[in-house]
Amino acid sequence: MESNLFRYIWRHSKRDQLAILLLVVVSLPFYFMSLHLPKQIVNQGIQGQGFESITDTQPFARMYLPFGSELFGEPLLLFEGFSLQQPGFLLALSFTFLALVCINGGFKFVINTAKGRLGERMLRRLRYELTDRLLRFRLRSLRRMKSAEVATMVKDEVEPLGGFIGDAFVTPAFLGGQAITAMAFIMVQSIWLGLVAAAILAVQAILIPKLRVPILRLGKQRQITARQLAGRIGEVIDGATEVHAHDASNWERTELTSRLGRIFEIRFEIYRRKFFVKFLNNFLGQFTPFIFYAVGGLLAIYGQLDIGALVAVIAAYKDLPGPVRELLNWEQTRNDVQIKYDQVIEQFQQTDVLPPNHQDPHAEIPTLKGTLTVSGLSLTDENNNRLLDQVAFEMPLSGSLAVVGDATSGKDHLTQVLAGLTPPSGGSVRAGEQDLTRLPEAALGRRLGYVGPDAYLFPLSVRDNLIYGLKHRPLAPPERDDDARRLHAWHTAEARRTGNIDYDPEADWIDYEAAGVEGPDELEARLIEVLHLVDLDRDIYRFGLGGTLDPEARPEVARNILEARGRLAEHLAKQGHDDLVVRFDRDAYNPNASLAENLLFGTPRKPEYAPEALPDNRLVLDVLREAELEEAILAKGLSIAQTMVEIFADLPPGHPFFDQFSFISADDLPEFRQLVQRAGKSGPAALPEADRKRLLALPFRYIEARHRLDLIDEGFAARLLDARRALHQRVEAEDPEAVAFYEAREYNAAASLMDNVLFGRVVYGRAEAEETIQAAIAETLEDLGLHDTVVGIGMDFNVGVAGKMLSASQRQKVAIARAVVKRPDLLILNEATAVMDGATRAQLLDRLLQQRGETGIVWALERARLAERFDRVLVLQNGRLAEQGGFAELKDGGKALPELLAAD
Repeated sequence: MESNLFRYIWRHSKRDQLAILLLVVVSLPFYFMSLHLPKQIVNQGIQGQGFESITDTQPFARMYLPFGSELFGEPLLLFEGFSLQQPGFLLALSFTFLALVCINGGFKFVINTAKGRLGERMLRRLRYELTDRLLRFRLRSLRRMKSAEVATMVKDEVEPLGGFIGDAFVTPAFLGGQAITAMAFIMVQSIWLGLVAAAILAVQAILIPKLRVPILRLGKQRQITARQLAGRIGEVIDGATEVHAHDASNWERTELTSRLGRIFEIRFEIYRRKFFVKFLNNFLGQFTPFIFYAVGGLLAIYGQLDIGALVAVIAAYKDLPGPVRELLNWEQTRNDVQIKYDQVIEQFQQTDVLPPNHQDPHAEIPTLKGTLTVSGLSLTDENNNRLLDQVAFEMPLSGSLAVVGDATSGKDHLTQVLAGLTPPSGGSVRAGEQDLTRLPEAALGRRLGYVGPDAYLFPLSVRDNLIYGLKHRPLAPPERDDDARRLHAWHTAEARRTGNIDYDPEADWIDYEAAGVEGPDELEARLIEVLHLVDLDRDIYRFGLGGTLDPEARPEVARNILEARGRLAEHLAKQGHDDLVVRFDRDAYNPNASLAENLLFGTPRKPEYAPEALPDNRLVLDVLREAELEEAILAKGLSIAQTMVEIFADLPPGHPFFDQFSFISADDLPEFRQLVQRAGKSGPAALPEADRKRLLALPFRYIEARHRLDLIDEGFAARLLDARRALHQRVEAEDPEAVAFYEAREYNAAASLMDNVLFGRVVYGRAEAEETIQAAIAETLEDLGLHDTVVGIGMDFNVGVAGKMLSASQRQKVAIARAVVKRPDLLILNEATAVMDGATRAQLLDRLLQQRGETGIVWALERARLAERFDRVLVLQNGRLAEQGGFAELKDGGKALPELLAAD
């Protein structure tokens, strides 16, 4: 990467820079005229110089050929101009001044817009180059970097460069031109006043930058400490489990406080120095007008300088400090961004980087066939420690190989070298005629599959994570209307202009051929097949039951779910279990649903209609007041609070009762105890609004069949049903998109698949009711052929940041499925099942070995006993190959393998 910021800017933007500089040059004559015009307005327009009387005239806008006297010996008149009397002359000059103000403002607008566009383009280019280089770093380089620090550098630290890039050449030319123009004008009016102004400006230009040097050094320290703080906070978030498990939160607070204190110290010193420099700069800037008023005034009094010239000088100097000050600021910014740029380049100027052609999506992708031959394979770390030492073996690419050893054996490094993730220090890895160490990443990423012990999942859906290994290049552009095509063409042109990749993110990137299918429908079936292979289909099925479906996008599936609703009712009736579910009925209160569910009788689409938000919902409160239910619900809230305070008075935090009643947490109990006391003194009606809302929120979560506090009698239920009908009418009239109401013959798009099939609530307190209903739903969906549909909906489940919404075992299964979907020639697994229990691990291993087809497998096993399922076994010790052969052969005649088996 280019180490000098100015060379980088000039190389990528010289055409735009020159165009803006041309605009700057064109604008300077207009700027000079705007400085000269006030003198004419005062001397001629107001004081009447050249006018003997008010009725005399003078020519206005008379034009001569520039340099006519030099060329022809006398001035050459081009335009006679207009003869105007003094009032008209004054107005003409004034409107000319206004026109020049507009012209100069227009130049500034065009120039600043062009600078902004140029700066943003260059910032986009720089950020792309940094991320492009980051994607080409090898793993061992990335392991030395903190993700939070790198993200801060790309996002925040290069941000000031975008504002400066547009100013790099234009600002000194534009502001310098304005300053020189103003100084030249002052010199023309009075040489002495001009020399005084020039002397003071020279002092500013020399002194101020020197005083700002320590500020720049402090700014560099601030940047480094802020970046380190971001990295430290990232470490705390990543290690949150350890922080809480070891009660280290106070140590982390103290350590972070120390860092914050250091940043405060640096920033305060910056402010102290910066404002002193600002004070000095402002003083020098105001000292010059003092000289003008004093000296220029005396010159005017003694007739050596006319008033118009003095006014023009003062007006010209009034415009001079701005450009000068901005030039000084530009110099400070230049030094500041150069420091930032140097630091970014230093961080990204790694030597262990893949060349760009290694990730060329159009590279030739050879099929790996024959024998995998590893010869003299060695690997050393940064400290020259031997991680692998002269490892050599062979295996058919259609065979299976187990690699076993202890934690220091080097088996994990061997799998990473085989997968092309870590380049070896010596030796070779060949697949038939292909040298894997020389193949580009574009080939290795498609022909090899790798899964590590702690696979990363992106914060996308399960489906998106499964097909991640199929996205290599855009294959089919999306359909777009004319407006969308024009917008896409503009985005593509901008991407090319800024050196970005111009691929279409909305195109179809999925390599169906790699997955062995012809289109999206076959791919869906393939994904479900692979999920079954890794024993994840049942988990995804459960996600599907909790997922949602758009009935307009998939009307046939919605109709099938409605059919399943009826079939389930029939099935439960035949089995004698129809009393396990209380169906939703518009004219009945459901005791197994919460009060909020009974009131809404639907699924909220907007957050303000969620149960916890109802006390703040104006429309809901209006309906409750009209039905005279607000005070009744408030009284029930107070009753719940009193009961909970009484029940939980002597219970420790974490007692099962807190989960059973779930109205008040152990942390909130003291506040509710005080609230109950206040209500006992003044009554609930006199409570403040905040306390009333807290009490109102409690009954909305109350379920009569579960909590059994006898708060819902027939009279209250009947009044609530009236409020339900009124609320339904009000919502449909005023906010029709807020709630998806329950309808017996309609699919509820906001409710889960499970709720749509069940259309009711399972009865509380009945033994095995949940299990019976779950089994009945599964059987009903299976009979209707909807099992795979539910699994497909489950694949829309978002796995969360780093897949944290899944268990560790589920994350590894998704990662293994992701590698299997692309049908690699060789599948490499590095303790990929270490987090699974023994039975799950053995079942998954057997399935993969039995159904791998022609795909070869190299598996670094966490348990040596599992190696008996493989064709060949490698035993590593301290980075060396201790022995190799068949499992039975090594078990009976070997030495290293029996030791591992004994330690298993």
